[in-house]
Amino acid sequence: MRTLPLLTLPLSLAACTMGPDYAGPPATPSRAPGAGFVRATDAVQAAAVPGVANWWTALRDPQLDALEQRALAANPSIAVAQARLRQARGALRLERANRLPSANVSGSYLHAELPGIDLGSLTDGSGDGETPDTGAGEGIADGDSIGVDFFNLGFDASWEIDLFGRRRRTVEAARAAAEGAEANLADAQVQLTAEVAQAYVALRDRQARLALSQRSSEMQRRILGLTEERYARGTVSALDVERLRLQVENTDAELVPLNAEVASYLNALAVLVGEAPGALDDALKAPRPIPLVPAQVAVGDPTSLLQRRPDIRAAERQLASRTARVGVAEAARFPSLNLQGMLGLGGTSIADVVDPDNLLTLASPMLQWNLLDFGRGRARVEQAEGERDEAEASYRQAVLGALRDAEDALARFGARRQTLVSLVRAKASADRASTLMQQRFRAGTATLIDTLDVERQRVAAEQQLSVATAGLTTDYVALQKSLGLGWSAPTAAAP
Repeated sequence: MRTLPLLTLPLSLAACTMGPDYAGPPATPSRAPGAGFVRATDAVQAAAVPGVANWWTALRDPQLDALEQRALAANPSIAVAQARLRQARGALRLERANRLPSANVSGSYLHAELPGIDLGSLTDGSGDGETPDTGAGEGIADGDSIGVDFFNLGFDASWEIDLFGRRRRTVEAARAAAEGAEANLADAQVQLTAEVAQAYVALRDRQARLALSQRSSEMQRRILGLTEERYARGTVSALDVERLRLQVENTDAELVPLNAEVASYLNALAVLVGEAPGALDDALKAPRPIPLVPAQVAVGDPTSLLQRRPDIRAAERQLASRTARVGVAEAARFPSLNLQGMLGLGGTSIADVVDPDNLLTLASPMLQWNLLDFGRGRARVEQAEGERDEAEASYRQAVLGALRDAEDALARFGARRQTLVSLVRAKASADRASTLMQQRFRAGTATLIDTLDVERQRVAAEQQLSVATAGLTTDYVALQKSLGLGWSAPTAAAP
């Protein structure tokens, strides 16, 4: 009963927790709750985003859907983020276990051969030099060795009393780090899904432009052949022939980099889905239309954006972890108390390890306090506070960067739609001009060269439209990325 007050004091002190309590992320410059984006246009809606995952299905391209799923399942960057998440969760479980007592059971056997002892030189303390009666019969001769056996079975336990919350703050920091690892995994998914979609759109754009350039080259060669015939008859000059030959050479020169870009994007998509370059050539070599964006795009508002983007959640969790680390450093400046205990049974025979009469007990509370550290503890606190301030500044930077990403993406998306509308009208005008020229050719009022030249202009307008269409879809992908879409929660719950 006399020990109860001694135990009550450290347990009551264990309710203390040093360091600042995390009160949430700091306020950042933003618009009023519910206010929309500044750069939003009629092409987007302020309606809530329907979901954070699988945004690419709105492009209605089955091949893109399959590539996205393969990339999420096999891309090494996702595997890296998943491994880091497992590490963070393991660290959290370890810190939780460190708050509990630890116990060990051990068994040992010792046999020793000791050098002989001249017992005759020992006295019984009477000073007469006689050898005392040991009761063991015949004495041990000088120089003989002594064999000793020792058996022991023990149980020991230790427990650090968390007087000033160092362990609690450590667990708090580890929990925030694990949640930050989850956010980093989600951010890796956002980056990957956007990269896959951008590479796929670029591939389809290059394939379409390559096919159109080949058609343009064929028409230009026909025009060149007809012009050469007219030159032979003396109806055109050599300058006309050379001008057309220059156009043919320039068009042929454009085919080389387009072929290289097609190969490059095929390689990129193969690596993104976890395959070697060339693995997707057969599946993707046939040209397909560029995926078209939906008529309306829901973007929500800045407030929901900040809550949804994984990189902002990761920065906020990093701030929470660094805040807890300040408490760890503060608590380390104060005393620590360890309770240790041991139970043991043992003796010179195997039977002694089960004999209760040979029970050994030991209790050893130990209080440690580094009183003279010459400012080391305070320096560690200042270091932790600096790391917390850095994490806070990084969080504010992440928020402002996310808002800028979204506003930039909205501005580019709106401008690209307007450009596309103009190019659609230009393509329609080129189609009408080609139709009229063909009618004149059939009526005999226009030459074949003029007809082919108008057709070449129509193909050029179609190429520009293809480039603009791919650009709009790419801007749509960038917009989804800026909104923080394309991730799903980990399947395994945090411990």
